[in-house]
Amino acid sequence: MDQDDPDIFSATGAVDGDRVTVVVTGEVDMSTAGDMISAATRDSARAATLDLRGVTFFDSAAIHALVRLAERYPETLEVLPSPQVRRVLDISGLSGQPWLKS
Repeated sequence: MDQDDPDIFSATGAVDGDRVTVVVTGEVDMSTAGDMISAATRDSARAATLDLRGVTFFDSAAIHALVRLAERYPETLEVLPSPQVRRVLDISGLSGQPWLKS
């Protein structure tokens, strides 16, 4: 696969104070959802931002991972969705969650 392929998964996290920000790109599915969780739960972060604007595919395993992160970071999770992620969350009934940002 070409390294510039937009479907190649990556999850890069950075901690600033008590917030971890994770930039996720490519496909989040059952083979990569655990890596997204791992990147978002490192260190002793008490809050998380998931930047999913570079995500091209998001399946039920990714939804489950997102729900687990919402449980881990109640009231402090922020999710920035790509159009594909927003569509999946709309269909799944999660579009009204307070952690989902515009």
